[in-house]
Amino acid sequence: MKRDPGLYDYLPYQGRPKIEWPGGAQVAFWVAPNIEFYELEPPKNPTRVAWPRPAPDVHGYSYRDYGNRAGFWRMMEAMERCGVRGSVSLNVAVCDHHPEIIKACVERGWEFYSHGTYNTRYMFNMSEDQERALIQDSIDTIKQHTGQRLDGWLGPALSYTENTLDLVAEMGLTYICDLFHDDQPGPVKVRKGRLTSIPYSLEMNDAISFVVNWATPRHYGDIIRRQFDRLYAEGAESGTVMCIPLHPYLIGQPYRIKAFEEALAYITGHDKVWLATGREIARHFTENYYDAFAKASLAVGEAP
Repeated sequence: MKRDPGLYDYLPYQGRPKIEWPGGAQVAFWVAPNIEFYELEPPKNPTRVAWPRPAPDVHGYSYRDYGNRAGFWRMMEAMERCGVRGSVSLNVAVCDHHPEIIKACVERGWEFYSHGTYNTRYMFNMSEDQERALIQDSIDTIKQHTGQRLDGWLGPALSYTENTLDLVAEMGLTYICDLFHDDQPGPVKVRKGRLTSIPYSLEMNDAISFVVNWATPRHYGDIIRRQFDRLYAEGAESGTVMCIPLHPYLIGQPYRIKAFEEALAYITGHDKVWLATGREIARHFTENYYDAFAKASLAVGEAP
């Protein structure tokens, strides 16, 4: 029996190599809106059913469609007022379905990384060739519609196979968000190339807060502040990462947006915060600390 997934080595939080962020920042802060498209009647997957109700699940579809029609624009404006760029976790089919959303993000200097093609098509049971084709399509589509190189990956609906991370690295991507094990970046063990994991906090995810934990907007704003305060304090010793993953159909509801914007304003009101994108965080870590973290992990593993 495997002791762990084997995707990264153990390295205790205390005593690691010190991370220093640009400008003396204590926290690298990034916001990750999931810009998604859910098909009304997607192809069937033997592992997971896309909708809880029989097709066509108009209720589920229209609730999520709210995000692209109304919620996205409200969320984008709140982020813009606080000077925060987005790192878009993109279902790349949105480029065809809603090019106006892509255009608005490009105009604001937001990053795009891949969240698969549709959020109703999962990677479970894919062959290696099928996964390669999926990743290549993301690379090509994002380049064509945004002019950007694809650097990051988050599996569609958090689905993947045992080959996914190896293929992502082999095909030139530099970071992933599918591991939720730390508050600092770290090396990922892949068969070829280098791949960095950057924190993508499920605890800060609006889907977990609102749908699973039933947080009120005011409580959600308080959760964000508490998370930031702790990471900001710890970041005085070694730089930490804070991520807020979002879904426009949730955070973009009129009664929720004010609490979110107030929390953003609180964070951006601190001096030692690096308002970064996922790509920028991964690049800084990989260029400056990847080797030191890998070496420190190896030393822990070899200790008697």
